[in-house]
Amino acid sequence: MSTDAASADSRRGPSPPYYVFVGPTLPRAEVAAFGAVVLPPVSQGDIYRVSRCRPWAIGIVDGSFERVPAVWHKEILWALDKGIRVFGSASMGALRAAELATFGMEGVGEVFTAFQSGALEDDDEVAIMHGPPESGAKPLSEAMVNIRATLAAAIVAGIIGESTRGELERLAKSFHYPDRSYPALLSRAPERGVDPAEIAALRAWMPDHRVDRKREDALAMLHLMRDFARTTPDRPRASFWLERTVYAERAQWLLAVDDRQADGGFGGLSFDHLLDELRLDGRTQASAEAGALFRRLALAEARRLGLAAGPAEIEATAHAFRQARGLNQQRRFDQWLAANDLSADAFAALMREETLIGLLRQTLRDEAADRLPDHLRVTGAYERLRARAAAKQRLLDAHGCDQPSLSEAGVTPSELLLWHLANKRDGSADGADWRAIDPFAFGDHPAFVRAVLREYCYQRLASSTDARR
Repeated sequence: MSTDAASADSRRGPSPPYYVFVGPTLPRAEVAAFGAVVLPPVSQGDIYRVSRCRPWAIGIVDGSFERVPAVWHKEILWALDKGIRVFGSASMGALRAAELATFGMEGVGEVFTAFQSGALEDDDEVAIMHGPPESGAKPLSEAMVNIRATLAAAIVAGIIGESTRGELERLAKSFHYPDRSYPALLSRAPERGVDPAEIAALRAWMPDHRVDRKREDALAMLHLMRDFARTTPDRPRASFWLERTVYAERAQWLLAVDDRQADGGFGGLSFDHLLDELRLDGRTQASAEAGALFRRLALAEARRLGLAAGPAEIEATAHAFRQARGLNQQRRFDQWLAANDLSADAFAALMREETLIGLLRQTLRDEAADRLPDHLRVTGAYERLRARAAAKQRLLDAHGCDQPSLSEAGVTPSELLLWHLANKRDGSADGADWRAIDPFAFGDHPAFVRAVLREYCYQRLASSTDARR
């Protein structure tokens, strides 16, 4: 590089980050030399997860497809919709690029071109068997596209004729992809009547001349991505409208991926930094982890049951949420959004989730109640609550007021509510906190009034008994 060119690069600053999924096609170190962040072969959910880092581009070379689910088309579209360029070549990347080129995924190389034109159609053209990641994912078989390219080069070099090439291609294609290799191909060739002299010539020529088409295409993609990175590229606008279908939402729920994290981030912090602070607050961590697990499972169950949140229901949830936190004024609401790293759209998505969780609470109220005793046992609250319930029952029964009425207790609903706020057993009497846990929102008003009224009578009777002693 010339001095002037180096100076220009310096003025531009560092290239923006981009990620490349690669396995047996290229060594990780060779990919890293291009400035890419190197990741293992892509599988289902990986594009969603990487997109949360907001790279300018993602490159796909290799992908997993047999032991784990293959990368979704929808998650690639999701990344494109976020303004992230997605490149593909050589193997799984070439397949997905051919399928999604219309939507903006950028394919590179001859394998991609062959699939896009229809010259190749079968996935096994690029599939190979390879070793584990810790061994460098060393290839243990040969890709059909490489065999085709090598035989074509042998024709150009005058090593074999067209009929031999055709017979060897058909023989290689008949192998199951893990069994494809040049030694296996050449050893089986005589069975197909291939000229022994051509086989011998091909065997001698091949070590120095065989073609690794997948490698060449992957390198072409890396050169292209590096050149783009040096220009500090702008984020393109998607040429399509990404419909938020139930399938897309299902994917995000299953993968625990949140659009809000991708769009809003964490105020410039990484997710790990936020988790570090949570780990240092043991009590909050325990409740947060339990709450996160509940949200995860509740949203999945809401989807499974086909629950739907209408605009009016979502608006009602948002209104109650803002009122409970004193956020009715737009200025205070905007401040809260900024403090919580949420956009207005992200808040709307959050309220949709809250509405779905509320619908699920109503749907599964009785089934969930059956699990409460076990939950209380594992959290250590069962003995305390049971002992107090027994003591309360004995005292109320002794005075014939197990199920008192408001008139019998001599208290109005408003007086009862004010008494409860002033005497909450958990020690919290904050009005905002009360509104946030308002039982009216959960449709259990009579049961709640009964519980407060029995507590009111119990405490009055207990005080009266203590006074007589």
